[in-house]
Amino acid sequence: MDFDLTKEQKMIRDEVRNFARQEIAPKAEEMEATGDYPYGILEKMAELGLMGIPFPEKYGGMGSDWVGMHLCIEEVSKFDISLGILLDVTTSVVAQEIFNFGTEDQKKKWLIPIVEGKEIGAFALTEPDSGSDAGALASTAVLKGDEWVINGTKQFITNIGLDNASVVLVAAKVESDENKNIISTFIVPKDAPGFKLGKRYSKMSWNSSATHEVILQDCRVPKDNLLGDPKRGYAQHLAVLETGRISVAAISVGAAQACFDDALNYALNRCQFGQPIYNFQSIQFKLADMAVAIELARNQYIKAAWLKDSGRKHTFEATVAKLYASEMAEKVVSDALQIHGGSGFMNEYAVSRVYKGIKPLQIVEGTSEVQRIVLGRLITKRKN
Repeated sequence: MDFDLTKEQKMIRDEVRNFARQEIAPKAEEMEATGDYPYGILEKMAELGLMGIPFPEKYGGMGSDWVGMHLCIEEVSKFDISLGILLDVTTSVVAQEIFNFGTEDQKKKWLIPIVEGKEIGAFALTEPDSGSDAGALASTAVLKGDEWVINGTKQFITNIGLDNASVVLVAAKVESDENKNIISTFIVPKDAPGFKLGKRYSKMSWNSSATHEVILQDCRVPKDNLLGDPKRGYAQHLAVLETGRISVAAISVGAAQACFDDALNYALNRCQFGQPIYNFQSIQFKLADMAVAIELARNQYIKAAWLKDSGRKHTFEATVAKLYASEMAEKVVSDALQIHGGSGFMNEYAVSRVYKGIKPLQIVEGTSEVQRIVLGRLITKRKN
């Protein structure tokens, strides 16, 4: 059993680490405070090929693997969770779904610009009355001639508010021959007739992440914009969602690692009672527990990504990674703030910003409760 990263994976990690320190770190606080979208950073990420790491070169990708992609996501997320989420949605979900289930024509038209980072993708599943309960989906799609006519409202849609977000994958109910509603997925260009970008949400964190409402009112797209099997649109999304869960785990590890590093540095330099607070056992034990939790979470997400690269089942491992890492991150970041004391409450310290942004990682890509439901089903199957 070899736990070493490949030469290529190490190169990706190190290059992205240097990039994140030089380009993201100096701007992260300002982006969060102003809510400005990071177009300049996105252009540089595209130049490095960060959106296309696991995809073949024929589609504009780097031809690497998902371990490398998630090492990239971890390094980016050390300094800005919003950019980690952008990579999760546009690469792990949207690009992968088009790559896995799209026709060759769809890949050439829609996948290549996303993989090259020239355009950003979004996915629209969540609705006002439909989150974890996909059965409550109200959006509909009806085939009229050579066009699909889509109606519905989607909420909390990441990336779509960006000027360079060109396409959104929309899940909608379609009436089948058996007279049963099924869920299909459609490639909807942002400039499609009947597409309207709704309000920009005011959030407690991730302010530089474009999160908007999407309104589809008699939105028309060509018949060929149906993605994959018309009867398996939701199943297709669940398949790529496994990768999204690994991505959220990598984001969680990155954010936790950054706060751990800051807390350790603070503890070594902050003096009380004539000595660095690191010398106190209560602080050392807290940091030791933090280091253990981060190491375990990182090993788990890399294992899940490695299984995916190996073409092996990884539903259990991806679910464990997402659940454990997202909950680990909340605890580690909270402990990091505690070590900072009153300083951790001040905006000049990065830990205060990360503290506000860590909680949603237990919600996106399936809540912690949903992860436990999934695991509850899987452990019975594993036992048998």
